[in-house]
Amino acid sequence: MEITELTVHELQEKIKSKELTITQITKAYVDRIQDKEKDVNAFITTLTDEAIEKSKEIEEKINNGEEVSNLAGIPIGIKDNICTKGIKTTCASKMLENFVAPYDATIIEKINSEGLINLGKLNMDEFAMGSSTEHSALKATKNPWNLNTVPGGSSGGSAAAVSANMVPWALGSDTGGSIRQPASLCGVVGLKPTYGLVSRYGLVAFASSLDQIGPITKDVMDSAILLNLLVGRDERDTTSLDTPKVDYVDCLKNDVKGLKIGIPKEFYAEGLNEEVRASLNNAIEKYKELGAEVEEFSLDIAKYSLAAYYIIACAEASSNLGRFDGIRYGYRTKNYESLEDIYVNSRSEGFGDEVKRRIILGTYVLSSGYYDAYYKKAQQVRTLVKNEFDKAFEKYDVIITPTSPVVAFEAGTKSKNPLEMYLADICTVSVNVAGLPGISIPCGVDSNGLPIGMQIIGNRFCEGTILNTAYTFEQAIKFRDNFKPTFKK
Repeated sequence: MEITELTVHELQEKIKSKELTITQITKAYVDRIQDKEKDVNAFITTLTDEAIEKSKEIEEKINNGEEVSNLAGIPIGIKDNICTKGIKTTCASKMLENFVAPYDATIIEKINSEGLINLGKLNMDEFAMGSSTEHSALKATKNPWNLNTVPGGSSGGSAAAVSANMVPWALGSDTGGSIRQPASLCGVVGLKPTYGLVSRYGLVAFASSLDQIGPITKDVMDSAILLNLLVGRDERDTTSLDTPKVDYVDCLKNDVKGLKIGIPKEFYAEGLNEEVRASLNNAIEKYKELGAEVEEFSLDIAKYSLAAYYIIACAEASSNLGRFDGIRYGYRTKNYESLEDIYVNSRSEGFGDEVKRRIILGTYVLSSGYYDAYYKKAQQVRTLVKNEFDKAFEKYDVIITPTSPVVAFEAGTKSKNPLEMYLADICTVSVNVAGLPGISIPCGVDSNGLPIGMQIIGNRFCEGTILNTAYTFEQAIKFRDNFKPTFKK
């Protein structure tokens, strides 16, 4: 097996046994990026030279007998809306195309303290607004399983880079499915933690009450390893929570006997691709074989989640993106005669169509004549969605749904129809609206060889339960042993 095909825990074992050195591993990934990036377009900024230098420094420490972390020397990719000191953080937007962050996000500080090696900043939909990574102002990322299809979004660069073995794992952000949906379309594992479990300090805000940083990995074990590193209270993020310490790796028991699984029938209704439905049904049968108790139930309020999500997310985006005005930092137009011209022209030229669309919608629903009719009503629906999930988790340990109603679609087929693109998030947004954890894992492929994702939703702070549920299924079907990206055109 090639070095870049190994999971992080396999790399750790080989470093420990001295079968591989850190410089060998880093060089293998650098070579892989140089080979595949021209096809996939996953990176906005590559840090390959810096990565090689850092690998040599860490290896020298090891050779000198200095103590280093278990993760020291493991490469990683970072979504380009997470601030990295001294390195461009563009959010895939012309507005921030040349912005160099003056500080590190909290999770970057954690990664650096453990000695992980940043291979670069990964492409995304502009300001994390999109479901296909076609809305990047800088480049369009392609899906390694079929280069004519999209990788999903907004963390499409992160998912594609992991799928293409250009990084062993990556960080993404998830506002309405932006980790899980691209993970599903790219055949990898994507975990959206409970809101507040991971610090958002240094994450460029899209919708502050929905955004959450999380891992995209090759397998569930790696997700548990990276989550262990990411969690923790941060005084610089008032929404982050101080929770009891959990070792998520210890939660992986490879046993679901007696686990109560709820199947919400609304998520399996009209509009679900038939091959996705069949694959999910096979997965559900597999869980029954493994000893889980499975029951169908109704989660009818969830159908309102998509509308509530887009009202809340756009309202918060309108507020958060108000800071990009052509004055303080970021892009400034050269075409102006007055202060008003600077504001209007900088934002008109600096933002892409999708970002403008959401700012306009958000400003509309926050306006004095429509606030009660839209924004307030959406927040009330949000409470109902949360209550409905609370009620479900009184009976079930986890809830299983499709991650995406469709497999990876051809580039350009939905980008001109915003409503159709928004519907790609229909299975994932309710998790963010309710502040729950969710994980997407591959559960099969369709007749064209494109991966299908299954979403496992848990109660708040029950990451250990969904990780074990995912891990047990993963061990049973061995997806990575049987299916690999083809890079076909």
